[in-house]
Amino acid sequence: MNTATEDPRLTAYALGELVGDERAALEAELASSEHLRDELSGIEATLDAIRSELGARPERALDDLRRERIRQELGGTKVTRIEAKPRRRGLRAAVFTALAATAAAAGALFFVSAEQRSPESASIDHLERKSVLHSTDMPVAPSLASAAAPAEKGKLGDGQGEGKRFDREAYDHFSDNPFVRVATDPRSTFSIDVDTASYSLIRRHLTDGQPPPKGAVRIEEMINYFSYAYPEPEGDRPFSVSSEVGAAPWAPQHRLLKLGLKGKHVTPAEVPGTNLVFLIDTSGSMNDENKLPLLKQAFALLVQQLDAIDRVSIVAYAGSAGVVLPPTPGDQRGAIVGALDRLEAGGSTNGGEGIQLAYKLAAEGFVKGGINRVVLATDGDFNVGVTSQSDLIDLVEQKAKTGVFVSVLGFGSGNYNDSTMEKLADKGNGNYAYIDTLNEAKKVLVEQATGTLMTIAKDVKIQIEFNPSEVAAFRLIGYENRVLAHQDFNDDKKDAGEIGADHTVTALYEIVPAGRGLGMPGADPLKYQAPGAPTGKAAKGELGTVKLRYKAPSGDTSQLLEVVVRDADARESNDFRFAAAVAQFGMLLRDSPHKGSSTYADVLR
Repeated sequence: MNTATEDPRLTAYALGELVGDERAALEAELASSEHLRDELSGIEATLDAIRSELGARPERALDDLRRERIRQELGGTKVTRIEAKPRRRGLRAAVFTALAATAAAAGALFFVSAEQRSPESASIDHLERKSVLHSTDMPVAPSLASAAAPAEKGKLGDGQGEGKRFDREAYDHFSDNPFVRVATDPRSTFSIDVDTASYSLIRRHLTDGQPPPKGAVRIEEMINYFSYAYPEPEGDRPFSVSSEVGAAPWAPQHRLLKLGLKGKHVTPAEVPGTNLVFLIDTSGSMNDENKLPLLKQAFALLVQQLDAIDRVSIVAYAGSAGVVLPPTPGDQRGAIVGALDRLEAGGSTNGGEGIQLAYKLAAEGFVKGGINRVVLATDGDFNVGVTSQSDLIDLVEQKAKTGVFVSVLGFGSGNYNDSTMEKLADKGNGNYAYIDTLNEAKKVLVEQATGTLMTIAKDVKIQIEFNPSEVAAFRLIGYENRVLAHQDFNDDKKDAGEIGADHTVTALYEIVPAGRGLGMPGADPLKYQAPGAPTGKAAKGELGTVKLRYKAPSGDTSQLLEVVVRDADARESNDFRFAAAVAQFGMLLRDSPHKGSSTYADVLR
């Protein structure tokens, strides 16, 4: 028989009020005391019941007309009725469906979620995009163009506006990549990234009326959320490489270089057998509608893509981990979906134990030459067991070397741990997506299922050498947490990103042409050597040379590709302008020091 301890720390812990050394001390006790874990589970269940009861009550909220009336009366202006424009269906653009002003005090922008697009607009040929951004569902406030004013409290991207609800969410801090003088260092080296979580995280924050934290705004993930019209690879190459150059919209005196990779197309008949382990967080924090209930629906969509040669296992974890479904043929959809339906949320989050059990099952069912993958679905709030981020990363990094990769699917809000989940996917040779709607689940797990699960090249690195005769300085837009040391490019032991079948990867560089003023401090001249003089090849009009290294999914030795980039063939396609607009919007959300003359009106255009 259990006796309650009435330890007030447990309630404070469940409410997220326990921090620092006191939180760490309690977690250590929880790890060794089943009694304390049971009591904490009871407290969390009570809190969930309270939240459920309160959540069932009708929410009292101002509608747009009343909100605008109050705003205008406070400003001493005449009240006029705002009429929403009728929604246009079938827009020929796989883009942000609507961008309009919301929360005038914060100047936040509003993404309309994917459900509000028509089916045909959600799956159109991207070559038929007619414009970059559309404000179709809501009127744009007059203050839209000035929404990025950096001096006001609650500005976009600072996460400090009134009504902030995401205090327990964890995002890594990073600074935008700086300009680099070619005379000082002509090379840029980084690992590719096909994660897309940032885009849907931003959408969730904005639709909730909150500016996204700067750490949530990773511009490369925003750009790579969309696909682009890159040529198919030729011969045995797993991906093609292409480039395009045009003017940088936020700094017309600068050039913008777009590099594009396109993974080879794989037909359903070419997809090998899959060995999937669904690793599902069923802790108490997963009880919200946008967590476990949405997760069940999402995985049910994925199950419909499987057949008899595939195998599915399910591991659930809360205070402890257990096998919910042993390896089961993929065509037994009723059994798999039934196991998903039986999952319930409750208890603390022992993610480390769950991950270890999932990898054990994956190893037992390993398919040689097939797809072996753990699919982790969680809000990332690991709070008992192996909670150290570095220990979890070491674990998935070691398991990736055995051929078992990991995909990470994030759910929910409030205690969302983006920082840990991004790193787990990166080091586990996988990808990371955030599921905020059922349509997003359909995009990731149905429309892009092959690319999400089937890796065609791993440890993909890019290194570009710029020509000092053409380029004075450059900066890589985004990829801040993917930058590599130059010597890492030739080091096959250095981990890098993966690309899946049919995936596209896009990277942008802002370039200061040779002869233009840099407006940046220079380094002192060297005492013991002088910079080398340009070679004869520098006079050929080349902006630079792009080198790529990659390995086969089961290989250990990299292969090299080289592509020359020139400015003479600039044409600024629809894809080019679209990617530039997405990057510009990201810079505004981050209040980037490199946003130049950008305004939200520019992005809308």
